[in-house]
Amino acid sequence: MALGRFCLVVVLAGGWLGASVSSGFSAKDTAVTTSGLPIPRYVSLKSDRVNVRAGPTKDNDVAWVYTRAGLPVEITAEFENWRRVRDSEGAEGWVYHSLLSGRRTAVVTMKSKDELAPIYDRADQTSAVTARLQAGVIAQVKHCAADWCHVSGNGYDGWIEQQRLWGVYADEKVD
Repeated sequence: MALGRFCLVVVLAGGWLGASVSSGFSAKDTAVTTSGLPIPRYVSLKSDRVNVRAGPTKDNDVAWVYTRAGLPVEITAEFENWRRVRDSEGAEGWVYHSLLSGRRTAVVTMKSKDELAPIYDRADQTSAVTARLQAGVIAQVKHCAADWCHVSGNGYDGWIEQQRLWGVYADEKVD
């Protein structure tokens, strides 16, 4: 009899787990997080000195230090007041939440380091080119829609193709 109850519990638990695993939700649909915000999501570094730790406590060693305020990072996990972040090069570590900002920025990415990304007057490749940016330039993201993002920075303001940015999801709308 006890074995029968055990098997029933295993079958019920297996059915429940199977239903939750196959529900079709992606990581962006995760509803329950410490902050109440979705994961993954992009944010930026608030300070020009941000310690990245091997784990989510101050007892963990500092793995490296970011020295570029405004750098976009992707939050991939949360634990209490700590956020696991990934940068455009794929490096991951834990950062204290108060060192992150909801301000959206993005890094210009190009296939070749020598290539320049055109910034257009309008969200249209036939409009005037107002600037050309090198790979690695950080831009403030003002708005994104229909495969284009309105960005600005030191000495430029205009539109760039969304695919040329790391810090904005494909087809993401940013207001």
